[in-house]
Amino acid sequence: MPYLELLQHNPVLYQIIVFILGLLVGSFLNVVIHRLPEILKREWQAECLEFLQRQGVAGQKHEDSSRHFNLVSPRSRCPHCGHLITAVENIPVVSYLFLRGRCRECAQPISLRYPLVELVSAVLVTLAAWKFGVTLQAAAAMLLIWALICLTFIDYDHQYLPDNITLPFLWLGLLLNLFSTFTDLQSAVLGAIAGYLLLWLVYQIFKKLTGKEGMGFGDFKLLAMLGAWLGWQMLPAVIIFSSVVGSVAGIALILFKRHNHSQPIPFGPYLAIAGWITLMWGSEINHAYLAWISR
Repeated sequence: MPYLELLQHNPVLYQIIVFILGLLVGSFLNVVIHRLPEILKREWQAECLEFLQRQGVAGQKHEDSSRHFNLVSPRSRCPHCGHLITAVENIPVVSYLFLRGRCRECAQPISLRYPLVELVSAVLVTLAAWKFGVTLQAAAAMLLIWALICLTFIDYDHQYLPDNITLPFLWLGLLLNLFSTFTDLQSAVLGAIAGYLLLWLVYQIFKKLTGKEGMGFGDFKLLAMLGAWLGWQMLPAVIIFSSVVGSVAGIALILFKRHNHSQPIPFGPYLAIAGWITLMWGSEINHAYLAWISR
């Protein structure tokens, strides 16, 4: 295709296009991060009320509010004054800088997270484009990165990793590896199985020893998802990197006294960061380690 050939011969142009795409998708990721937990909450409430109605407990009929609240409707608005965000005010990063981080109507501050997510999205997918070139691997890596960004912030906010993201992406990883996109299909299937069982066993052992739940089932599914994408061979690297990142983050939270000891620390963000590192440089790290221990 002429467009693909153009991008292959102009890597700088390719990376600029990917960077802009990353900013635009990052803006949508902000919507997913904010709305998906609320959508799921409303769906669960509707299901609970429907069950209670069937049991004759709930008196009045509940209107399904999830039909009027989804990822595209209603339009985004200021949480303070309700001002509807216009297209000009919704340009990734640029609008935040132009508005000086404040709502145009009420002048209340806009969270720095919004441009941060947009920039993180743009930078990470541009690195993937640089790493994998104009290939199916690059396109697939971008999708995985966007999923990991959503899971990171949702788990940080709500200590929950939605099945709506982890399970479809688990199957997508297996589908892509039918064509050996990142690994062979056998390694992908074994990676999904081993990823789930590994953390499930840790969970069961910890629960038997302490009587407490050390992590959630979403963590099992996230590691299974990463195993389906990257293969079982990469799981040790994911576990090691997530433990290192988690340890550094935990120490930083303690030192700066920004964490309540009674509040659980979500493990999903550390798995997601480790998954990105392994996606980008897992093979090189594995080869370097094997070369080192064979000396």
